[in-house]
Amino acid sequence: QVQLVESGGGLVHSGGSLRLSCLASGFTLDDFSRSWFRQTPGKGREGVSCIGSSDGITRYGDSVKGRFTISRDLAKNTVYMQMNSLNPEDTAVYFCARQRPLPMLSPRRCPLTADNEYDYWGQGTQVTVSS
Repeated sequence: QVQLVESGGGLVHSGGSLRLSCLASGFTLDDFSRSWFRQTPGKGREGVSCIGSSDGITRYGDSVKGRFTISRDLAKNTVYMQMNSLNPEDTAVYFCARQRPLPMLSPRRCPLTADNEYDYWGQGTQVTVSS
């Protein structure tokens, strides 16, 4: 059974940092691309970051480039997202998602603007940044 469990959210002051974790079970991390999305009330999901299957290529949304870093620990089957220089606009529920399987090194990996390409989602973790 595939499961994704996020952790690490919380309340932080503007300029602070948090590290989110997404523990996967039921599949091999290296075989699937994994992304972080975020959502606020009244807004759609926004793709934040992604780490690709096989070679671990990374992609970021424009609003977080240079501030957020996605990484993975294959031995722990866990994806992380280090978030620095947080600001109130980063306040959201953050979700971890697994992309549907693709051929190895497919150029279609990590579509941050197509959440329908993802087949499993975590329950989300709240990040709140106070000004």
